Amino acid sequence: MDMRHVNWVLLIGYVASLLVFSTFYMKTMIPLRCVAVASNIAFLTYGYLAGLYPVFLLHAVLLPLNLLRLYQIRKLIKRVRRASTGDYSIEWMLPYMQPEEFQQGESLFHKGDAADKLYYIARGAVRLPEIDSLLGTGEILGEIGLFSPLKERTTSAICKTDVTCLVLSTNKVLELYYQNPEFGLYLGRLIIQRLLQQIEEPVEPVAL
Repeated sequence: MDMRHVNWVLLIGYVASLLVFSTFYMKTMIPLRCVAVASNIAFLTYGYLAGLYPVFLLHAVLLPLNLLRLYQIRKLIKRVRRASTGDYSIEWMLPYMQPEEFQQGESLFHKGDAADKLYYIARGAVRLPEIDSLLGTGEILGEIGLFSPLKERTTSAICKTDVTCLVLSTNKVLELYYQNPEFGLYLGRLIIQRLLQQIEEPVEPVAL
């Protein structure tokens, strides 16, 4: 091995080390993973050319791991963006939900009640009389009270037809909220939409 070859190998090693060092100053995950992948490639090259096979094997394992994490982050970002446009599916939540049946005219809850559940309407229609709003199959309700300071219902919910709901407890909602950014973003947008509706379209309570 001549001197020029040794210098190039050392240079690659220094570049790889610099890339690893730079990851400690990065605050966002995608650039961090990209630089980590670049450092893995540089260390693979350095380890092979310098005959440092433990280094080569270590980064041969870390490279696919960093590529996998980069793919997962980008996939999560796409899911969050999809949720922000309103195109959101609750299929993944079904194993955590319990079905409840309600008759026409029955109340899911009244304004001022303690908020302890989140409802997904699987069948039927529910009216929110305080804001004169009608929610149908595929819509979520009860989300505002769960996150309000007083943990109270801000409107009543009366069944306009026979209704089947899928229900999540408060604790499970909070658990999924922290575990799934897509779900958290969807709830945040939904809460803002409902609050704006209450502000922009105030009406007197209407008896059913």
